[in-house]
Amino acid sequence: MPEQGWQKSSFSGSGNDCAEVRSINGLVELRESDDGDTVVRATSAAFADLLRTIKVGELDWFA
Repeated sequence: MPEQGWQKSSFSGSGNDCAEVRSINGLVELRESDDGDTVVRATSAAFADLLRTIKVGELDWFA
């Protein structure tokens, strides 16, 4: 993952409503492209745990 740039989710369409992620200063940052001022920062381990939690469906009840 590039240190300087945001990487768009492969599941995003062509609009500006997509999730973007980057790695900077040892942290993972996540934002929604249409609200670029709001950024969630986490350690790599915490981000990996979030992805695992999402993939196994543990957060589906929020949808």
